[in-house]
Amino acid sequence: SPMPKNSKVTQREQSHEHVTESVADLLAHEEPLDYKSSSMNVGGAAGKNTPQIEAPENDGRPAWNNKLEYILAQVGFSVGLGNVWRFPYLCQKNGGGAYLVPYSILLFIIGIPLFFLELAVGQKIRRGSIGVWNYVCPSLGGIGASSLMVCGFVGLYYNVIIGWSIFYFFQSFQYPLPWSDCPIRKNGSLAIVEPECDKSSATTYFWYRQTLNTTSTIAESGGLNVKMTLSLLVAWVIVCLAVIKGIASSGKVMYFSSLFPYVVLFCFLVRGLMLKGSVDGIAHMFTPKLEKMLEPQVWREAATQVFFALGLGFGGVIAFSSYNKVDNNCHFDAVLVSFINFFTSILATLVVFAVLGFKANLMNEKCVTENAEKILGYLNSNVLSHDLIPPHVNFSHLTTSDYAEVYGVIKTVKEGAFAQLGLEPCILEDELNKAVQGTGLAFIAFTEAMTHFPASPFWSVMFFFMLINLGLGSMIGTMTGITTPILDAYKVQKELLTVGCCIVAFFCGLLFVQRSGNYFVTMFDDYSAGLPLTVVVILENLSVAWIYGTKRFMQDLEDMLGFRPYRLYFYLWKYVSPLCLIVLISATIIEMAISPPGYNAWVQELAQERFQSYPPWALAMCFALIVVAMLPLPVVFIARRFNLISDGSNKLSVSYRKSMMKDVSNLEEQDESRFILGAKPGEAPASVASRKAFLAPGRSKALDPNSLSPNICYGTSYQNEAISPTTPTTPA
Repeated sequence: SPMPKNSKVTQREQSHEHVTESVADLLAHEEPLDYKSSSMNVGGAAGKNTPQIEAPENDGRPAWNNKLEYILAQVGFSVGLGNVWRFPYLCQKNGGGAYLVPYSILLFIIGIPLFFLELAVGQKIRRGSIGVWNYVCPSLGGIGASSLMVCGFVGLYYNVIIGWSIFYFFQSFQYPLPWSDCPIRKNGSLAIVEPECDKSSATTYFWYRQTLNTTSTIAESGGLNVKMTLSLLVAWVIVCLAVIKGIASSGKVMYFSSLFPYVVLFCFLVRGLMLKGSVDGIAHMFTPKLEKMLEPQVWREAATQVFFALGLGFGGVIAFSSYNKVDNNCHFDAVLVSFINFFTSILATLVVFAVLGFKANLMNEKCVTENAEKILGYLNSNVLSHDLIPPHVNFSHLTTSDYAEVYGVIKTVKEGAFAQLGLEPCILEDELNKAVQGTGLAFIAFTEAMTHFPASPFWSVMFFFMLINLGLGSMIGTMTGITTPILDAYKVQKELLTVGCCIVAFFCGLLFVQRSGNYFVTMFDDYSAGLPLTVVVILENLSVAWIYGTKRFMQDLEDMLGFRPYRLYFYLWKYVSPLCLIVLISATIIEMAISPPGYNAWVQELAQERFQSYPPWALAMCFALIVVAMLPLPVVFIARRFNLISDGSNKLSVSYRKSMMKDVSNLEEQDESRFILGAKPGEAPASVASRKAFLAPGRSKALDPNSLSPNICYGTSYQNEAISPTTPTTPA
């Protein structure tokens, strides 16, 4: 945020004459990253004629135009492609309706508390991820830098997926859709169907061969794929335009990109429910397999999904909430956004399974038809006797139940020779059990189902436009998580920084648009975010709950919100969520150690995917992704321990800051021990009474912000006693 033009600091830069100023003035205008020093300073400057300090509301920081814009931004960031293609898959794989139980429990004990924690620290300290964690605990200041690294890695490959969606979006404006039939290859006078396509399916062939034109291994680069490179360029241009003016432009974009996907999902749900067989899909999805709930793997995957669904640890949540008013009710926001997210996942799952149920019925009918032709062939060539066929069966209108009966009879009679007949059982359940996730769901399974819809191009255009918007909302949050901390730390022009980031990201993203790029997307998805994010979030939790102090944090929240949050949060932050996160981190490390690192490669000759292990250089790359993302944590810790870098407060001399720390340390200790949580909001301890002067009757809201010093909002619990140590405190 630009410095006020008439500030003494800028005057000093412009004129060479010496300007005398109080420390408080310096702190107010230099916008320190470490607000501890500014709150301590009030004690140091007590007794002097301290000039009026600007309230944080007017610190030149941009603000949201209205609450709706902010909520849409948080929803847009948290609701992403994962809700559409990861949540339904996890539901199907981990026990259908039973999976919703571990997911809901973990959402309540990890998701909402940690989401609330991130919203609150961003709003209180009014800085991006780096500034926030420098303030809360300077020696753990690397948390913010780690968040930024993860945002960078995720942004690189996430935008490639938006690029793929853009390519499919433009391909959808034709009838019939280009992936509805296999291409015909002319061989002299003969016209044959492309063999690779014939072995797989038209949509699979279009995805691997015509879209990605993928190579058979990760080691074989195959050069740049021009179509995908252009799509990636378009994706980065769109993202750049959306975030170029910071929240002023992204707030406007969010009205559309956050709301449009819901319109599409509802349209798809209505259309899907009218399709034949959709009810089978939904019934399959919600039939609970309760025994699955006892498997630790299910809980681990649910916890990871809660994390990614809410966007914890990325820094985007903190960045967005840092543009809020200090007294905004962030507890309400946390609960609201978490519920919208959960509701969206369930809505998307209904849509996906309605469409997959329809597709499974089609595939099953096709299976029955093919096998019925085989049986007729065997009957005509007397391999099978006509007596085996029950009298009511009509081969011209063979239902699945009739086919199952015929299949059963033939299997019983022809025990030994049955395998040579090559008949398939054609069971609908088997078709529904084929788990599809990620790109396979969106670009293969869903596209295939849509080719059978009436007016298929319309649905295809809508579907891919929805994916672009879902991805864009998340990309805006990711980009804000990168640019906000940098803008807080350096006086850079917002537009220049944004354009610079997008250009660099585009060139780095070329790794993902070579012909083997799909495999690198998988690698980054598996390694760059999972473990580093979990470590970041556990350190965020510990630094607030154990280092900054949960009691002190609860008090800060009471000052911000005007009411004390539920006592439950105290225990969740201090004990429950750190414990859950430690278990999750252990499980993630064990899982990574057990499962062989590899990827599914498309083998052209077999026309199917095969699991392949990573070559040594790719393994090194996976390891490097994890290390680089987590490197800022130990580096900053060591550097701060040995005073190699300042603790990010501001340009004050180290000796001055140290003496200031000494003056206040005693106060801080006394204060921390004196803070005992009141059971009810009214039972605040007496030491808080001096603060009540700043709160309106009923403690609902702070008085006119211009009468506040920023330290009331940022400060720790001792500052008011520091200002007037002689004032007797009276119980409320």
